[in-house]
Order: sequence, then C-alpha cells, then structure tokens
Amino acid sequence: MPKCILRAATPADAEAILSIYAPYVRDTAVSFDTEVPDQAAYARHIEEHLHRYPWLVAEQEREVIGYSYASLHRTRAAYRWSVESSIYIAAKARRSGVGRALYTALFDLLRRQGFVRCYAGITLPNPASLGFHEAFGFEPVGVYHAAGFKQGRWYDVGWWEYAIVPLPGVPQEPMPFSVLELEGELMDGMDKMD
Repeated sequence: MPKCILRAATPADAEAILSIYAPYVRDTAVSFDTEVPDQAAYARHIEEHLHRYPWLVAEQEREVIGYSYASLHRTRAAYRWSVESSIYIAAKARRSGVGRALYTALFDLLRRQGFVRCYAGITLPNPASLGFHEAFGFEPVGVYHAAGFKQGRWYDVGWWEYAIVPLPGVPQEPMPFSVLELEGELMDGMDKMD
C-alpha cells in the first residue's frame, strides 16, 4: 500500500474534501446536509474553522482520501472543553486503517489543546460507523429520536462520547489549534494504520 500522509487541511483542500463528502450528502442520510456545499463557501468554512479546531486530511500519492475534524459542541461557555468529531473516508480507502490513523492524530491534537470530551452524532442505522467509533473507544450516551427527515423518512441520531483525557479538577483553557506548533506533515499515517 502506498504511503499515507496526514496533515492539517487548508482551504485549497475544499474541492478534494467535497468530492469525498458529496456522495454522503447526495446518496445517504449519514450527513443531514441536503445539498452539497459550494466549494468557495466551504473553503472559507475550513479557513475559519482552523483557528480553533483541528481539521486533518489523509493523502495517498497526493490525493486526499479521507478527512476528520473537531468542531464546536455547544455555544455556551461551560461546554468549551467539549467538541464534536466528524470523519469521512473515500469509498476506495474504507477499511484500510485511514480512519483510525485520522482519529488517532485528531485526538492527539485535541489532547494537546486541552479538550476533555468528544461527542459523535451518528445517523441510525449505520453499523459501520457504530463499529468504528466503539472500536476506537466511544461509548453510547443516548438517542435523539426522529431528529432529521431526509430521503423521504425520519432518522434517529445516536450520540457517542469519547474521553479524550481523564477529568481534571480545574481545567486549563483549551488552546486554539492555530497556536499549536506543527512541523510539516503531522505524521506518516502508516504508523497508525492496522
């Protein structure tokens, strides 16, 4: 298998990221977006997002084959140590270890930043995503029933929780992603692949 590189995303990755994301939007209820986002708007979204939270891509032979990111969990101040995670893998790269490599790198960065908990919302049913998240260490915490309507039916959304670090007595303020010192590529993703 060719070498896999993990790195921080840039706005220039919007087209490649959207090529992975589009089938999830068009053909499934995995994403509750109902239209594929505009490339220019998505590039701006990535740029704005990268100040606070990591957004990573996996590349193989200069092609983006997957991405993961953390985002705001809730807006009120006491939630600031919690994030939500998302991960999307190109069809040809699924079950290759790319997802595990991306999540391992993502949570290493979140740990360095000082985040404590991560939540993942998963449209049900989705046994592949459930299996992936639970194998990674996520635990179920609840279900929002009939939370979204797409493709002619209602879908439940299950919520899973991952303990990034043990709960500190008094947490330090989370560090913005933009101030972390990353030198070049994050890692050779093959180190984290099964």
